[in-house]
Amino acid sequence: MRAHARSQGLKLKQTDRGALEALTRRGRESVRVLKRARVLQLLSEGWTVVGTAEAVGVTQTTVRTLRRRYRDEGLNAALHERPRPGAARLLTERQASEVVAMVCASPPEGRARWTVRLIAQEAVRRGLVAKVGRETVRELLLRHDLKPWREKNVVRARAERPVHRAHGGRAGVVRAAAVPG
Repeated sequence: MRAHARSQGLKLKQTDRGALEALTRRGRESVRVLKRARVLQLLSEGWTVVGTAEAVGVTQTTVRTLRRRYRDEGLNAALHERPRPGAARLLTERQASEVVAMVCASPPEGRARWTVRLIAQEAVRRGLVAKVGRETVRELLLRHDLKPWREKNVVRARAERPVHRAHGGRAGVVRAAAVPG
């Protein structure tokens, strides 16, 4: 599909043209980078924004943004995204491990099991963290594959624990050995 309307073409530098051809021929880049390279190539051949967008399968805004970015900042800026700043982790590794250890222990007196809200409140109350939200706790539990509200997923120290066979059936109860006093 060749451009029919008036085009605001793009004049590629000869070195950039060669780099784009090598990039698309090699094919060892992400689809996103290859599409951007193809957009720049089509614009340099005189295609319109609309025609280029349809041919490559991107939006017209993407085509305009790539054209502007190439003109203002060069080939590398047009092909690759800028690094995005991410928010710092809310819990240090030490705090996270302390919260996980707390969850693996018995819940507070009067509670049958841990809930996400209870974990967040107890972590602050015990001084493990200054402040923590339920979503942070939920993500922490998810990362460690913990489901403390499900009794079978939490290891608890007890005097008597049932022992399960590999197929899931019970083998009996293990009693704690009496420690000579």
